[in-house]
Amino acid sequence: MDSLFNTEFALGHMNYWLFVILMMTGLYIVVARGNLLKKIVGLNLFQVAVFMLYISMGKVAGGTAPILVDNPDQAYSNPLPHVLILTAIVVGIATTSLGLALIVRINETYGTIEEDEVLDIDHDMYSAEVAEMEKFKLMNAETR
Repeated sequence: MDSLFNTEFALGHMNYWLFVILMMTGLYIVVARGNLLKKIVGLNLFQVAVFMLYISMGKVAGGTAPILVDNPDQAYSNPLPHVLILTAIVVGIATTSLGLALIVRINETYGTIEEDEVLDIDHDMYSAEVAEMEKFKLMNAETR
C-alpha cells in the first residue's frame, strides 16, 4: 500500500493548499498589522481564500454545466456554490468600500490610519474629558 501522502496527492489538491496559504496569510495580516488599510487587504485575502474553497468543492471531476442532455449518465457540477460566491463577491465589494470609506474618515479625524496611534489619541481625548469633568464638578461644589 502506498503512503497516505504522496506527490500525486499533494499536486492533485493544489487548490486546497493555496486556500490554506491564502487564508493563513490573510489572517496573519489582520492580526499582526496595525495599519487599517493593510487590515482591509488581509480581510480581502481571507475572503478570496474562502471563495476558492467553495468553488473547489463545487467542481465535479468530469462534470459539465447542469443542462439536461440525452445521456443520463452525464455528471453535473453543482451550480449552488458558484451562485453563492457571486453573491459573496458583491457583499465583499460593498464591505471593502465601506471599510475604505471609514478609513478615510478616521484619517480625516485623527490624521493617521495606524490603529495604535488612533487608540492613543482616543485615550488622551478621554483623559482630557474626564479631567475637565472633574474640574467642572469642583467648580460647582465650590459655588454651593
